[in-house]
Amino acid sequence: MKKRGLRQVKINQPSTAFFILLFALWAASPGGAAAFSRAPKSAGGGSTIPMHITAQSSSVKGAATRVNAVVPRTVRFREVEGRGLLVKMWINRMGAYTFAIDTGAGATILSRRVAADAQVSVINSETFEIRGLSSADRTVGRKATLRELAIGDRHNRLTPGGAVIVVDELPPGIDGVLDPTEAFRPFGYVINISAGVLSAFDPSRSPLHIDGEAGDGVIVPWLRETRGRRPFVMIEGGRRALLDTGSGLGLAVSETAARALRIAVPVSPDESGRKDDSRDFTGAAVRARRIRPATVFIGALALRHVPTDLLLGVEAETPILLGRDALRPFQITFDSVNRLIQLKPVSD
Repeated sequence: MKKRGLRQVKINQPSTAFFILLFALWAASPGGAAAFSRAPKSAGGGSTIPMHITAQSSSVKGAATRVNAVVPRTVRFREVEGRGLLVKMWINRMGAYTFAIDTGAGATILSRRVAADAQVSVINSETFEIRGLSSADRTVGRKATLRELAIGDRHNRLTPGGAVIVVDELPPGIDGVLDPTEAFRPFGYVINISAGVLSAFDPSRSPLHIDGEAGDGVIVPWLRETRGRRPFVMIEGGRRALLDTGSGLGLAVSETAARALRIAVPVSPDESGRKDDSRDFTGAAVRARRIRPATVFIGALALRHVPTDLLLGVEAETPILLGRDALRPFQITFDSVNRLIQLKPVSD
């Protein structure tokens, strides 16, 4: 039976390399004990990953209500194979630094070298354990505060009130990771991967509406974690998927999630397509196999022939991902105030 109002998008086969930046963070005491426990699974069948946001001071909460008179100007980024969506950033008027745009990060991440160079205030007493997709390794980051943050050019300033974490090292060629949900607060933002454009807007003046006109696309609720603001959407079957521009994968699923979504899992490695071995933020190996393209529904939008990756050796709580190979055909609008997301197909 055909769904009423169904919109369909066929997604072409993607590039081959990927780089994953996916973080789970939670506050810990200097001795390493967790400051709060893991968040429970959501009622919708998806899972939540504990984030450090609730451990922060009220000044971070206040950032959500402060509105700059000037919306940041539109900037361009470039997609680099193996590194992601790269943009120039300035920290405390120092730069330019190369940052990867990662909607799945949960915080803006700086390397220790950049933090020292830009004289960033690091709070050593507040540490966070950070894990990537791999279940093998994890690393520790420290909370930091920024005086100034600019994107694209040194005068295009953002409100430096979102979550900021300093870590010892980042992968080669990356000075930092920009989570636009955190960095653009209280503004919303729009990402067009194929055009290489990142722009901001004021949701109080141009909000998304759940029953608004979406053209050939769809407007859906922005589902959030118990402790965090990362952008999840509901896909068919009542499961959540993270919109993750830091991942070069397509629809990335564990074996458990694949079976729940009725995605055929190869019986043997020979039935898989390309095999990718990369490293996540912690340096641990991440294994994925490209399998047969799948179809996934987001609201009334049908994504057909989505490049699909089977994640191997990941923890059971690893969320379903929609990475760049799945998101590239869309212009994606993130309204963080009204908690809505629009996916609108872009013309070839």
